[in-house]
Amino acid sequence: MVTLNVPDMTCGHCAKAVTEAVKSVDSNAAVNVDLETKTVQIDSQSADAAVIQALDAAGYPSDVKTA
Repeated sequence: MVTLNVPDMTCGHCAKAVTEAVKSVDSNAAVNVDLETKTVQIDSQSADAAVIQALDAAGYPSDVKTA
C-alpha cells in the first residue's frame, strides 16, 4: 500500500478522476481518497511509479507521502 499526496484535489469530481486514473493502471486497485488531507491510499499490484504517472497524466501531480 502506498499513500500519495495529491495537493490539487479539492472536490468530489477530483476524487472520482483520481480514482479512475488509478483504476486505469490497475482495475483491481483499492483506492481511498481523503479530500481533507489531500491524500490517496492505494493498494495495487502496479508499480508506484506507474500510478503516479497516471495521476500526473490526469492532471493530478502527486508524490509519495513520507512519515
